[in-house]
Amino acid sequence: MIYFFYGDEEFNISNEIKKLKDKLDKNFIQMAYKEISNPKFPDLIAAVSSQPMMFGKMLIVIDCIKYFKSKSDDDGGFDDKELKQLEEALENHNENLDIVFRAYAEPDSKKKTAVDKRKKIFKILSKYNAQEFSQIPSYKTDELESWIKAQAEKHDLKIENDAVSLLLLQVGSNLRLLDSELEKLKVYVKDKSATKDVVKEICVNNDDLFAFVDYLSSGNIAKALCEYQKLLTTKHPLAILSVLHTMLHTKIQIKANSLHYSSDEIAKMINMHPYRVKLEMSKLKNISLKNLVKLKENLTEAEYKIKTGRSSLSPEREVEYALLQ
Repeated sequence: MIYFFYGDEEFNISNEIKKLKDKLDKNFIQMAYKEISNPKFPDLIAAVSSQPMMFGKMLIVIDCIKYFKSKSDDDGGFDDKELKQLEEALENHNENLDIVFRAYAEPDSKKKTAVDKRKKIFKILSKYNAQEFSQIPSYKTDELESWIKAQAEKHDLKIENDAVSLLLLQVGSNLRLLDSELEKLKVYVKDKSATKDVVKEICVNNDDLFAFVDYLSSGNIAKALCEYQKLLTTKHPLAILSVLHTMLHTKIQIKANSLHYSSDEIAKMINMHPYRVKLEMSKLKNISLKNLVKLKENLTEAEYKIKTGRSSLSPEREVEYALLQ
């Protein structure tokens, strides 16, 4: 069988491939499973024309995202003659060979996916068990909560409804991370139900970082510095900076758009949980956009000095100096 899995949700694509891989003979897995990345045409044809050995089924996963991202009008560099040859090879492939064309693409703000569906190679591959795997936007909370409940069942985990809502709010919409937290919950509660209190206690939580950024953006430098010292006991300054940049970028987007758009509209624009946007809009009501931008600039400069070795201060002090400016 030939499959074509594409889209921007890597977790679901990986799960589908795992299902196919689990069907292979475990005694010959090293010979029965192979992955290749964006092969040139001769290697692509060789892979599609592979002949499984005596150990039965074989599965080849071909990463092919580069075939769809060429800036020119060609199809991954393949001409019409080569595309015709590829079609013939696919039509005549060995029945004991399963092939997965995997086109995982980072999400594009202007398109549903970065896979260019206009290309001839897309039309060729889409004939074969094609399936698109798209990320679930964070503002589609009902859909994400339904996914969490379905995934919990797969882990044989009982989880209460309010715990599902808190898990989504606390962890975010990354499916791989959510699945990891569900596995953690199953180990923790065993045959009992995962409650809201349990989720709050053991699942990923950035509350300390949120508090730090809130104090910082509101100008409460004294409390911000206290939180910063606490964070330094478990995190490197560059790790703190990385999160700071992300959070400040989000705050700047919300603040800049809050005069013209509703919280629900902003949530869709920046792919963020609507409740989080409402909270942020309330916190940012009396905070200057100019100050937020200035703070981000100071932190960017601190990060540059640390990474290039141009700072005369320790990384901890360089970040602290940026906070005080």
